[in-house]
Amino acid sequence: MSLQAYQKAATWAESPRQMEYRLFAQVTLALMEAAKTDPTDIPARIDVLDWNRRVWTALSDDCSSPGNGLPAPLRASIISLSIWVARHTSAVIRRQEQIEPLIEVNRMIMQGLAPASAAASAAA
Repeated sequence: MSLQAYQKAATWAESPRQMEYRLFAQVTLALMEAAKTDPTDIPARIDVLDWNRRVWTALSDDCSSPGNGLPAPLRASIISLSIWVARHTSAVIRRQEQIEPLIEVNRMIMQGLAPASAAASAAA
């Protein structure tokens, strides 16, 4: 019970940017684990591939809303990436593409969401 209370308090203390970073970290780690499985074992990969696609769909939907405060070019880029993620995910499921490019895109997004000090450390 105390773990749940801690997790709830931690969520309240996070900024939206920190929550997005944490979500991308979780789904990217799951993608990395799925990449270690046999590509023919689709059941072992499908849940995480679907989760990643749903994350990107939610981002796209948010960027499509008129109330979104991000600059229009950035919103358009996120929507384009979401479309690419959906197509690439389908190709991974059909075993026509590798899972690693999805991991790399998520990592790049995480770098953009990271606090300035963490981003500077990662660049060095």
